[in-house]
Amino acid sequence: MSKKRAKKPHGQLRQSQVVSTFGPGSLVDLPHYSVLIGGLDFWSPHGREEIHETRLVEKLKTLLGLHELRLYAPPRDNEDPAAPPTGITAWQFPEWFITQDVDEHGKDQAIRSRLLVHRKALSKGKYRDENKKPRPVVPVRFVRACRRGHISDIDWYAYVHSGKSVCQTQGKQLWMDELGTSGDLTEIQIRCACGNKRSLYDASQIQIGALGLCDGNRPWLGPYTKEKCAEPSRLLVRTASNSYFAEKLSVISLPDRDEALAKAVSQAWDNLEAVEDVEQLRYERKKAVVKAVLGDFKDEEVFKEIQTRRSLSALGPPKPVKQAEIETLFAAKEEIGRDKPDGDYYARALPSSVWNKAWMAPVERVVLVHRLREVVAQSGFTRFEALTTDVNGELQIGVTRAALARETQWLPAIENRGEGIFIGFRKAAIETWWAKDEVRKRGERLNAGFEAWRHEHQGTKRQFTGLPYIMLHSLSHLLITAISLECGYPASAIRERVYAGSSGYGILLYTGTSDAEGTLGGLVEIGRQIHTHFKNALEIGRLCSNDPVCAQHDPENKHEARFLQGAACHGCLLIAETSCEQHNDFLDRALVISTLEGLGVEFFSSES
Repeated sequence: MSKKRAKKPHGQLRQSQVVSTFGPGSLVDLPHYSVLIGGLDFWSPHGREEIHETRLVEKLKTLLGLHELRLYAPPRDNEDPAAPPTGITAWQFPEWFITQDVDEHGKDQAIRSRLLVHRKALSKGKYRDENKKPRPVVPVRFVRACRRGHISDIDWYAYVHSGKSVCQTQGKQLWMDELGTSGDLTEIQIRCACGNKRSLYDASQIQIGALGLCDGNRPWLGPYTKEKCAEPSRLLVRTASNSYFAEKLSVISLPDRDEALAKAVSQAWDNLEAVEDVEQLRYERKKAVVKAVLGDFKDEEVFKEIQTRRSLSALGPPKPVKQAEIETLFAAKEEIGRDKPDGDYYARALPSSVWNKAWMAPVERVVLVHRLREVVAQSGFTRFEALTTDVNGELQIGVTRAALARETQWLPAIENRGEGIFIGFRKAAIETWWAKDEVRKRGERLNAGFEAWRHEHQGTKRQFTGLPYIMLHSLSHLLITAISLECGYPASAIRERVYAGSSGYGILLYTGTSDAEGTLGGLVEIGRQIHTHFKNALEIGRLCSNDPVCAQHDPENKHEARFLQGAACHGCLLIAETSCEQHNDFLDRALVISTLEGLGVEFFSSES
């Protein structure tokens, strides 16, 4: 493992990318080599800003079993040469390379052979062969990893010889041979100068155990950080999409308290955290740093805010993430929050006279969210299988996640500011639909598909979401497709939050960015004509370009292996995974509107 340090950065990433795609433990391709993003212990403390969101911090402390926790934005690039350096340390990985030029040989077919060499054999980034000819190299694209996030180089000598061999001590040359042009593993073999060969396909078969057991290596945390692991090592293509899944938790900031006062107390929290009474508060306010932050706020107001912040953890576990949000969105007020340029949340209910049409009968409330603030924090990561939140927006407790630091004291987070549309549904309408015999039978088929999926994913903590969630989730995807045609945002920029619990049922479609204050206003404007787009969404769901195959799909079908989907495919419901909170799982348009199958399980009638 080699650490790369330089006065000039080797590359740049957006702050939002660091919390999602390229967080600690992820692989990033640079022009001449690949690197592993270092853990939080190797992030510069200079140039980072603290993000305050009490509700999210309390959730993460419970999840990770921590007493203290802070959220910080990833360090910004500082172009001032006199300022302290900022940035994130990256570790060179993998340490095995292959030569870019090809030796073609073979009698019956053209075999393209590339030298397989270790980093220690390189000189100034190139490999010099026995003729002293410099040969350019690129990182090998195959490594080994496990589901707990550990990652290591493959021991190529042990692999090609099916165990230890003297060839390694003798320094015999290794080659990677490509027997065809498809790049399939069956057409790639590792060859040693001693004559031993082995297909790379063996490495992909877990039951063979060709790569051995995981060694618990955590190179992103630095040297001497291995831990015990009994997982089998799996072949991982380092550029594949399953090489890294960030575990993220997000909340929408709610206007439950005075925003300006809450921000001021957050900024001075280091001095105010231990305050027990108003007299002690007055003493702290004499300090210049506290006095400048609190300004003209009254002592009683400040002390009440301190008590409120402290009671969030003292009063027991806070409400589930989505429960608190939907209670705010269903609030009786016509106006939620305050309309000011720097506000975190402002929403207005759209009068029912605007959208009250026959096909909107199950809808109870439409809210235009003019301003919202979403805070997203990364708590860990996995490889091979993604972790998703449950229907309440909570991360799973008890799941084995890879750590971001040796000792977690803070987590990376970002703020997204944007706008959205909330559509709330009548409880009675959903419960009446849910009680139908045909709907319950459809639910049994969807649950059978989930059980088949769980059989293939032993040890998973994932739970079946229930029919109301699947119906609303499917409707959400149809609405995203319909709205994106006119709102000015691409479908991949619109995200969803589906609410299906005891506190109510609804869909929040929103967009936001961490790079600008606010957004373009397209979603709010579209929301004023939500009834039109709602009808278009239902029309999209009636017929799929892949019907009747799509409509007739059986979730339990082992040949198709689409266990978490009913009538859903790329022709109708599947959207960009960045928009979907369940990675395109738990979808079935038959629950929304009648399809070619005519199952009679639709929530919206055929006359809608």
